[in-house]
Parts: sequence; structure tokens; C-alpha cells
Amino acid sequence: MPSAPRSVRLFAHTVTAVIAYVSLASFAHAPATAASAGADALARLRAGNERFVRGLAPDAATASGAPVAMVLSCADVRTAPELVFGAAPGQLYVVRSLGQVADRAVLASLEHGAGRLHVPLLVVMGHDHCAAVAAAVDAPTNALSSHLDYLMQAIRAGLPRSADERKDVRRMVLANVEQVINDVLGNSPQLRSAVGDGQLHVVGAYYESGTGQVVFSDAVGLSTSWH
Repeated sequence: MPSAPRSVRLFAHTVTAVIAYVSLASFAHAPATAASAGADALARLRAGNERFVRGLAPDAATASGAPVAMVLSCADVRTAPELVFGAAPGQLYVVRSLGQVADRAVLASLEHGAGRLHVPLLVVMGHDHCAAVAAAVDAPTNALSSHLDYLMQAIRAGLPRSADERKDVRRMVLANVEQVINDVLGNSPQLRSAVGDGQLHVVGAYYESGTGQVVFSDAVGLSTSWH
């Protein structure tokens, strides 16, 4: 996959966004119904997270029909998207891997969610104190099993090169989320097309375990220079 410029936006006031070689330009002409479905789904996740932060009960209604959103998140046991977003059974289509690395099985799962289930929103969510990201910074190459080496190398590919930047785990996690979004859209023509057609919104997210709060990036679109 070709290297790409690392343009950025803001998650929140002090949080670096997870947008790379992408812009919102293609959303300008997206169908209103598809665009609103993604925006509505994101609003529901925000509301569900607010319930979680306030300690309120999750949504009690079991979902009927397609899930509200797809969430690609880390397999860390402290990060459960259904709880974090106050969701009822069936409301979220959740795919998990350490460091939310998007291998072929993960991509196939996301393509199924977008193409067959017509889920309008994909959230790629990292979290604070991510051990997988920290390990990718510290672990020597080829010191683990071949599968874990693959995972470490996938995470390491998107991390800043500066030693000072690598001391900041939060910065590392945000960089990894950015890389995962690049990998998902760069390696899946189906998902890339869905974003370009306005059928799928993609956003980055960061979960803070201390507060329970999730912060989001702006929606990702395709630039005209994508190829």
C-alpha cells in the first residue's frame, strides 16, 4: 500500500484526529438519506456513551433489523463496545482484534456488515493504556510467535518515528487508529466504494477508561487523489 500524507483533524480540543490522506470532499454530494443515516447512527452512539458515563441503564430494546453501527475495537477485556455505547443486544456489529488490526478476516467481516447488512457507520476505536500498542513500540522484531510478530508489525507501521513521541501512549494509540483506517479503506475496494458513494461513514474514536468517555474524529471521506 503506498505511503500517504498524514493530514489531521481534531477529535476534541486537545485530541489529534485519525484522518490520513482523506478529506470530506466526497460527502458534499452524497445522498441525503445515506448521509443522515450515518449521522443518526453516530448521534445514537454518542447518546449511548453519555448514558454509560452517567451510570444510567443501557438501551433496553433488543434491536430488530440491521445493527446501528459497526465498531472495530481492540480485544482488550476492559474495552467492550456494547457497554461503552450503552447498546442493547443486536444494536452493534462488533469486530475485535488486538490493537484493532485489520487483517483479511477483519476486512471480510466489515465488508459483510457494510455490503450485506447495510450498516451506515463504522467506528474504529482505540483506547487508553493499550498494551498492544505499547508492546509494538518496545518488542523487538521476530521475538514472538509469527502471528504476534505480524500483529506488532502492523501496529508499528503507523507509529511516529520520534523517540519523544513514542513515550506518549495516547499519541501512539491515535496514530494506530489512523493507520487502521488507512488499512481498512486502502485494502478494501468495497468499503472504499461505500464511503465514496456516501453509503458508509467512517470515524475514529478513543475510549478513556478513567471517565468512560469516547471522543470521535470527524467523518472520513475519499479525496479525489485516492488511487
